[in-house]
Amino acid sequence: MTTETLGIRPAAVEVHEVHKWYGTQRVLDGVELEVQPGEVTVIIGPSGSGKSTLLRVINHLEKPEIGHVSLNGELIGVRRHGERLKELSERAILAQRSRIGFVFQNFNLFPHLTVLDNVAAAPVATGRLKKPEAQELARELLARVGLGDRTAAYPRQLSGGQQQRVAIARALALRPGVILFDEPTSALDPELVGEVLAVIKDLATSGATLVIVTHEIGFAREVADRIVFMDGGRIVEQGAPARVLEHPEHERTRDFLSKVL
Repeated sequence: MTTETLGIRPAAVEVHEVHKWYGTQRVLDGVELEVQPGEVTVIIGPSGSGKSTLLRVINHLEKPEIGHVSLNGELIGVRRHGERLKELSERAILAQRSRIGFVFQNFNLFPHLTVLDNVAAAPVATGRLKKPEAQELARELLARVGLGDRTAAYPRQLSGGQQQRVAIARALALRPGVILFDEPTSALDPELVGEVLAVIKDLATSGATLVIVTHEIGFAREVADRIVFMDGGRIVEQGAPARVLEHPEHERTRDFLSKVL
C-alpha cells in the first residue's frame, strides 16, 4: 500500500499544551506533541498514563480543558473567537473528524451490517461517495487487508483479528490525513495479533501519518519513526526507537522498559 494508491494526503498533527481532567484527576498534564506528515509515532507507557485519552483528544472525542489540537494548522473542534477558543457545532466537528481515522481496541463494527457495508458506510454518510462508488472502494480496501473474500460476512462470523482488519479498512475508507490506533491488538487472542500487526506494518511503510498506542514493544521498535513514552499524563521522553528503547535517558522510562522488555 502507498498513500497514492490509497488516495491519502498525509497530514501534520500538533498537540499544544493540552490539559485534561476527569473530576479532580488530571489525565493529561500539558502535553506537547508534533507529528510530521508521513511520520509513524508510537506511544508507549503504563496503563493510566493518558495514552488513550490523548488519542481521543486529537480527534475531539474528548475536549481538553486547556490547549488545542490542529491538523495541518487547522484547529480541531474549536475556532478562535478573539482571545478565546469557541466550540464548533457538532456537525462541523463530525466533518473534521472524518479526516482523522480511528481504530479502536474493540473494533466498534456495526453488527447488523455486512463487512462491505461497514466499510462503505462512512463515505456515504459524509456525502463523499455514492453507494456504488463507496462499495467499490470498500472491496478494494478489504482486498488490501486480506479480506476480499469476506465482503458478505457479518462481524459475528469473523475472528477478532478479521474484525480489526475490517475496522482498519473502514478507517481508510475516508482517506484520512492521520490514522489513530488505540491499542489495536489488546482485545485479540495472542495467535491473532500477528495478522493485525502485519496490516499496520504495511500501512507504516505507505507514507501515511500514524499515531499508535500499543503495548507491543517489539512492534513499536520495528515500525516507529519516533517513540513517545508517557507517564502520569505527561510525555516523559521521546526519540528514535533505538535511542528510547536501548538508551533511555529518564529513570521512569528505564524502569518501565525493564518490566516489559
